[in-house]
Amino acid sequence: MSIAIKITLNEKLYLRDPQETSLGKNIIKESIILIDEIGFEAFNFKKLAKAMGSTEASVYRYFENKHFLLIYLVSWYWEWVSYLIDIHVMNVKEAKKRLKIIIETLTYASKDNPSIEYVNESILHRLIIAEGMKAYHTKQVDKENTEGFFINYKSLCDKIADVILEINPKFPYPHTLASNLFEMANNHIYFAQHLPRLTDVKVKGEDYQEVEEMLEYYAFKLLKK
Repeated sequence: MSIAIKITLNEKLYLRDPQETSLGKNIIKESIILIDEIGFEAFNFKKLAKAMGSTEASVYRYFENKHFLLIYLVSWYWEWVSYLIDIHVMNVKEAKKRLKIIIETLTYASKDNPSIEYVNESILHRLIIAEGMKAYHTKQVDKENTEGFFINYKSLCDKIADVILEINPKFPYPHTLASNLFEMANNHIYFAQHLPRLTDVKVKGEDYQEVEEMLEYYAFKLLKK
């Protein structure tokens, strides 16, 4: 079953909002599948158009280039995770319990149902793990930052940092811990799947329990709670 959610993203990322049309939604859907399949380096709009049964020109009406499309997809994921956190912690008063729920959400956001029809969250999660850092590990990052391209990630980290400070108001690095929890969740799933000597956790299929336990260990040891 699908749900009707419109994720709000920076208008400078696109020429026309893909969430407003069936073609735009198809661009999102097929780009996630294709980037996951062939990798971002091999991905281009010509291949995307062929996969969609459309034209390159139609894709360029929505996105200036593939880099902006990647930032759009990554930003969509950041905002989706933020939305899930809001839903899951809505009636939870204890900050420590909220942080545990946040860690679980960071680890398992792809498994939440019902899904949005034009976004396969499981495939998007794989894309984020493998390609997500390429959205902002670029020479253009400072310019793009001034354009507000990464505001969704900053807002997500602010949300997590606020909970961290509720648990320990004197903790000196709340945003550092917040961003590290997100990055570690993705990096150690990737390491476990592809570079196992770089991590101590094991991943079986889409069972990320050891990753979740590791994040909890780090967070609460640092917070001394």
